[in-house]
Amino acid sequence: MQTIRSISREEIIKHRPALLSFLPMLYVAWADEVLSPKEIELINEKIKKQKWLLESEKEQLCQWTDPHNPPSAKELKNWLKLIREVAINFPPNSKNTLVDLGVQVAALGYGGKEKDTLPADALAALQEIEEALDVHDPGILEEMRMQLNRPDGDRKETSSILDVKGIQQVLDRDAPEIKRKMRLLFSEPSFEVVHIRDKDTHRDKVFNWTQIMADKGYGAWAFPSEYGGKADMGGYIAIFEMLGYHDVSLAIKYGVQFGLWGGSVYNLGTKKHHDKYLKDIGTLALPGCFAMTESGHGSNVRDIETTATYDASTQEFVVYTPNEQAFKEYIGNAAVHGQMATVFAQLYTEGECYGVHAFVVRIRDEQGNPMPGVRIGDSGDKLGLNGVDNGRLWFDQVRIPRENLLDRFASVSPAGSYSSPIASEGRRFFTMLSTLVGGRVSVPAAGLSSAKTGLTIAIAYANRRRQFGPEGKAEIPIMEYPTHQRRLLPLLAKSYALDFALKYIKDKYLENSEEDIREVEALAAGIKAVATWHTTKTLQECREACGGNGYLAVNRFADLKADTDIFTTFEGDNTVLMQLVAKGRLSEFKQRFSYMNLMGFVRYFGEKAATVIAEKNPISIRRTDPDHLRSREFLLSAFQYREESLVESAARRIKHRLDEGTDSFQAFLETQNHLVTMAHAYIDRIILEQFMAGIDQVSHAGNKEVLENLMALYALSELEVNSGWYLEQGYIEGSKSKAIRAQVEALCKEVRPFSMELIEAFDIPAQCIAAPIALTYGV
Repeated sequence: MQTIRSISREEIIKHRPALLSFLPMLYVAWADEVLSPKEIELINEKIKKQKWLLESEKEQLCQWTDPHNPPSAKELKNWLKLIREVAINFPPNSKNTLVDLGVQVAALGYGGKEKDTLPADALAALQEIEEALDVHDPGILEEMRMQLNRPDGDRKETSSILDVKGIQQVLDRDAPEIKRKMRLLFSEPSFEVVHIRDKDTHRDKVFNWTQIMADKGYGAWAFPSEYGGKADMGGYIAIFEMLGYHDVSLAIKYGVQFGLWGGSVYNLGTKKHHDKYLKDIGTLALPGCFAMTESGHGSNVRDIETTATYDASTQEFVVYTPNEQAFKEYIGNAAVHGQMATVFAQLYTEGECYGVHAFVVRIRDEQGNPMPGVRIGDSGDKLGLNGVDNGRLWFDQVRIPRENLLDRFASVSPAGSYSSPIASEGRRFFTMLSTLVGGRVSVPAAGLSSAKTGLTIAIAYANRRRQFGPEGKAEIPIMEYPTHQRRLLPLLAKSYALDFALKYIKDKYLENSEEDIREVEALAAGIKAVATWHTTKTLQECREACGGNGYLAVNRFADLKADTDIFTTFEGDNTVLMQLVAKGRLSEFKQRFSYMNLMGFVRYFGEKAATVIAEKNPISIRRTDPDHLRSREFLLSAFQYREESLVESAARRIKHRLDEGTDSFQAFLETQNHLVTMAHAYIDRIILEQFMAGIDQVSHAGNKEVLENLMALYALSELEVNSGWYLEQGYIEGSKSKAIRAQVEALCKEVRPFSMELIEAFDIPAQCIAAPIALTYGV
């Protein structure tokens, strides 16, 4: 979206106050909906006929009503500020049209002398234009008055109990300075979010943005200082999180270049690789790829078919694509910009296969031509992320030096002898992949930022957009409708819950504790799945909640939805990841009991039986009072009960099959759906626990109260979704299920007055929101 040429505030007030008479109706017209070409044509014809306007004023008004060049976010906010500044004393008993407000505003611009403001024919002309704009509803003026009477015009004065800045600091607590710098970067004109539909143009734009970030030092952020970085992986994840507010193609381009390509060299390579590549990777002097996925195997990395066979006579590896199903697919940076690639292949030496390893392979020369033996294809247009040049790679006996094996976990001697500090091939494989868990921490963080952007647009719109109302009275904001609250506010609550959970996982990952590595892998996989599913669901609901306006590309949902849709697939297909989580939980369950003697079993199941009796007693399962349903004790107990029950029943089902002679793979298949449900229950419990723990760190009483209500809304919404299971288990009765549903509705009503403040706390830069329906509605 281009920025409209603006006339300065001083010039309008002192020299062109006639323009002020149009601002209220134009502001409301853009706030209500994008003007149609027919309306614009009619309005411009009327403007051009007004003899009381200067030619330069007519030109400016025509610019302000141009549907191909709508008002920028900054300009719309400036309009409202200007109207407030000159209309601060606008009388409360004035007439009920925007023309009257415009006349009063213009009068104050002329020095407060209404008789000296507009010529006699101006009033009739303004009324005709107001009629053409269809903004003469009495309720619109009342809403305008409400905005003028607010101190900042950005949100309703719902309450004084919230400290928005304090909530923002809680959300930014992991990397406040990085996030502040990123907001400043996104406010620069060069980072204005644009709507590009041409693939090649979009790719060039994203590459230029990536270069700017590299020039400012953000590319090398996670690398050691000797390679231009800060050795700050937490900061890198925070940068990636912030990029989710902007063009998501930029986030992925950034992640491919510095996280996957750079990260694989740093984490899988050794000092010789670091010295040779990292500095150029961090400055984008050496664009590269991460070539793992193959067309024929997808998530099954262990069985990829690309080979790297060692030739001791030349001390080279020969990289080969053995069949058409083995080509590298969907490789970011491959189609246009990449010069190098980390290629994952089966390592062969001395006639033996030692499993999947990573190799550095040059795919283009410095002029951009494919290297001999390398064939490159373009994946073409995608559902989204068309600013990323995804491509395909084939290798036909491509020779690379022995040193190009990334050898942190395994090496091959000049003579061809293989060695590794990790004897087990399986453990070695998973150890190599575990160094890349950072992607599963980063991707859901960026996805959640996109969901927050969608919620900001939809909630801002809903708090201002009027639709229907009592007969004879003004229409009411659609956020007043319980159905609309139900659509958006549980999603807002879950977004806050996930923010706390993601920061917990990030902290666990950065601790890099050897004994916790398996737990971190499972948690990262599960949170990634749940958070990215949430992003997809949230953006769809937000789009629908904005009606036809949400379908317009200018209001961002088209790009946000399309660009984040793939988040449920890459860095691991979500359903596959949840199976990984389930296997981890079963392993923990098995390990827990492997150390128990007979008395331990008796004690454990005795405690479980006592807990079940307590939780399933007739009084407990029927309690419906709000204090009980919103209590942490009930909510956490319910989540824990579901998780434990599903773990135990899954373990029993699998053991029963194994005892009958079913092989382990078949037993897993027959219980697969159960296992995925169990994994969901585990991750849900973690999210709830971390939301509670995060709230405990908040000292401001008002913030704590509202966040506590958000926590209860999140938890009860999840219980409502799973109410069928709880009813089947006898954990609740029908009356309690109904009461939970009623409490969800009650909490939506209680959270609704704070909805604008809660999205304001995200502190998303205006250029990232970039949606007229949000910006004109006061974000």
